[in-house]
Amino acid sequence: MQADNYSKLKKKVYNIIFEAETPMGKAFDIGLIICILLSIVVIMLESVDSIKLSIGELLLVFEWIFTVIFTMEYVLRVWTVKKKKQYIYSFYGIIDLLSILPTYLSLVMSGAHVLLILRSVRLIRVFRVLKLARFVGEGQVLMSALKASRHKITVFLLIVVTSVILAGSLMYMIEGKENGFSNIPTSIYWAIVTLTTVGYGDISPSTPLGQFVASIIMILGYGIIAIPTGIVTAEMAYQKNKVVTTEVCPHCLQEGHDKDAVHCKYCGGKLN
Repeated sequence: MQADNYSKLKKKVYNIIFEAETPMGKAFDIGLIICILLSIVVIMLESVDSIKLSIGELLLVFEWIFTVIFTMEYVLRVWTVKKKKQYIYSFYGIIDLLSILPTYLSLVMSGAHVLLILRSVRLIRVFRVLKLARFVGEGQVLMSALKASRHKITVFLLIVVTSVILAGSLMYMIEGKENGFSNIPTSIYWAIVTLTTVGYGDISPSTPLGQFVASIIMILGYGIIAIPTGIVTAEMAYQKNKVVTTEVCPHCLQEGHDKDAVHCKYCGGKLN
């Protein structure tokens, strides 16, 4: 009987922590996001010397309060999941852990608490909390499109890398050290800045031939920006019809399942 009650409690806590579809789960996640936002504000205020001198001790107290809250939350997450290693080594699991470690490390390492700004990454949960299913869906579409385009994008990046190496080497030969192109790595840096249309202006060609080559690189830069956009957009067209929910698989902790799904499309486990 006690084991049954323990199992029911564990499942109830799991539904509250991991599911944003229930009223209690939504309330928990909204409270969590408020704590994350407040903790980020505390971290930012602590970096201002004048504020730290006046209310530094109070900010430290709040920092420890939020750390204890997040530590309890992390422990509960590990306790409730079926596959603990799956959560601990997942993206969210690592971020959840990194959001509490700096405070404890600050006891032995000065300045470690600055890393607490990693808590801002946890705001990704806002998409699940507010049931913004269409945004979750769009995120899934984008991720699927990027995954499907990875081979084309890899080839494109290799071409870009080769192009900047050739362009940098060519400009080094044309302009030389006297015009700021002191070595090939510096010239490649200039080619990257020019090709990506950033144009810092710290190095610029002076000879007519160098300026002509630079003009060609600048014009090519606009075309290079458009290519990956077209690749990803074409792949996204195949993903638009999928409707997904924020439900989390209790076995592999993946989300983004189809609305009428009974089993997880990643591990095959039965969904709640």
